[in-house]
Amino acid sequence: MLLAGLSAASIATAQGTDPLAATGRWSANTEGSAPLPPMGWNSWNAFNSDVDEEKVLASARALVDTKLAALGYRYVVIDDGWWLKRRQPDGRMLIRTSHFPSAATGSDPSFRPLTDRLHAMGLKTGIYSDIGRNSCGQIYTPDFKNQPEGSVAEREVGLYGHVDQDIRLYFADWNFDFIKVDGCGARGLPADAPRVRSGMYRALPPLVDMQSLGGSDVAGIRALYEQVHAALRIHAAGRDYVYALCLWGAGNVRAWGKDVGNMSRTSDDIQPVWARMLTNFDTVTHRALYAHPGSWNDPDMLFVGKGDFDAAHLTEARSHLALWAMVNAPLIIGYDLRALTPQLQAIFGNADIVALNQDAAGNQAVLAYDSDEVQILVKTLADGDKAVAVFNRTAAPVKAMLTAAQLKLNPAADVRLRDLWSKATQTFRDELPLTLAAHETRIFRVSGTRRLPQGRYLSELTGRVNAAVDGVVVPEPDPTIHHSITPWIGTRGTGEHPQYGGWGGAEVDRAPYGKLMRVAGKEYDTGIGVLSNSRLEVRNQDYTRFAAQVGINDSGQPGSGTTTFEVWGDGRLLARSRAMAFGDAAAPLTADVRGVRIVELVARANGASPGARPAPAIWADAALLR
Repeated sequence: MLLAGLSAASIATAQGTDPLAATGRWSANTEGSAPLPPMGWNSWNAFNSDVDEEKVLASARALVDTKLAALGYRYVVIDDGWWLKRRQPDGRMLIRTSHFPSAATGSDPSFRPLTDRLHAMGLKTGIYSDIGRNSCGQIYTPDFKNQPEGSVAEREVGLYGHVDQDIRLYFADWNFDFIKVDGCGARGLPADAPRVRSGMYRALPPLVDMQSLGGSDVAGIRALYEQVHAALRIHAAGRDYVYALCLWGAGNVRAWGKDVGNMSRTSDDIQPVWARMLTNFDTVTHRALYAHPGSWNDPDMLFVGKGDFDAAHLTEARSHLALWAMVNAPLIIGYDLRALTPQLQAIFGNADIVALNQDAAGNQAVLAYDSDEVQILVKTLADGDKAVAVFNRTAAPVKAMLTAAQLKLNPAADVRLRDLWSKATQTFRDELPLTLAAHETRIFRVSGTRRLPQGRYLSELTGRVNAAVDGVVVPEPDPTIHHSITPWIGTRGTGEHPQYGGWGGAEVDRAPYGKLMRVAGKEYDTGIGVLSNSRLEVRNQDYTRFAAQVGINDSGQPGSGTTTFEVWGDGRLLARSRAMAFGDAAAPLTADVRGVRIVELVARANGASPGARPAPAIWADAALLR
């Protein structure tokens, strides 16, 4: 339905005062240097806070000598344990030179000799801090090694109150390329905390509460992380850097992390335990529209090589890497590379699977099939091929059926697959039966005849679609994430409760809350489901027409008012639907987007009953066409 008869005044009102007003720009972060998911090594999972220069350099040499660095594993990140104290009264951070001897450069210790050495090896290097006054190790694991020393003020090694000073030191002076910023200092030090009452630390009123989104100061915690972004813009200007937010899905970071950093943690810490890996993985799988080139979802570092993913569990280790590659997670190794075996090296170094993670299109995989036992994830690659992973979550063998329809390929034409572990190839039409061993992931590169030959469904272009405003009014915990036994608590207490925000956000090939995409009884297998009062940004490239079927999903309710669907191009209104109500059949909506850079899709709610939930708005069969 094409736009007709709108006055200039009504368009100006929409652009000038409407909170859903199209901006004609891409709002997700593109600053820094993360056009592809960052890859490298981090000291934490290997050594916790017992880190030193020899261990860092040995890991760096291993990356180079094994050719993993040439494959893309370039970042060498020093996590917690590097600091000695914050010098008083000038506030300069001091390095633990007993563990980093090259930093002993006089009265002002410096990491510059170490970063220069790592850069000379062709690597990038990173450092760790916290958004509060104190680090996670100080607050939650004070028995860990190498904790800061001295007075209360000297032990305040986090960024709080020192953002500009520390970022200048770390980037302009010490020449780091990457910073991981934890959030424990803004979470764990209320006035009644035992370590505050004892005088060990100063109180910092918590800004985030892992168990209460409503009890979190979302604006406050975002403002702190944005201070770091602003300082990086100044002190890392003109050079590559990566800014990693580590807020574990708290503080509604789901909605804003992509606008502030280059990678954003979606979960609490991973552990070398299969069930915990499932928990972390689940925090990412429904967030494909919240990650793009420049800003990636981060389910935490790889634990390949330890515990349930060690050399005795190679099936699990392969699954771990394959799944992280499919969802475009940063591939950060957390293993003592001095002990690297040929089998583990072959997993980390599988160039075909790394290539899926590093594909230039930046499309996070979409759940084409979802269950508690088997999941099928599909992503569209820059050259038009597909990647598909068929994942057995269970501890028993299962049978699965992969279909051409799940791949959005023509079922009557040949579909060609190349197994990225065995390198074997095969061809099928319509359906392919597969048998998966316990915990196995079969992963393939796929080519075939597209179901939509003249364009792309938006669900195939997740890296080009940004949920700028997703319509979520009250952030809710996500109950669909696997409830594992938290390793640091065990079975004490009442168990794991839903805590990670994002329930009801924008979904690919599903309605909000994971519901079937169906409008007035008609089912759709492709499109975007989002709540009303939402705005999606779509990067266009040489496409000339946008087309969709729009309506209110059958998971909605009468009394939710109506929703009007709008298509904007570079800030100009191109098309508008009639007001759509629950039960109405989907209506076609098309727009000429020739020459448009940013297409914006707005679902605007009208006249909902008091207290009614936002209506689930469906952009079914949404596509960019040539």
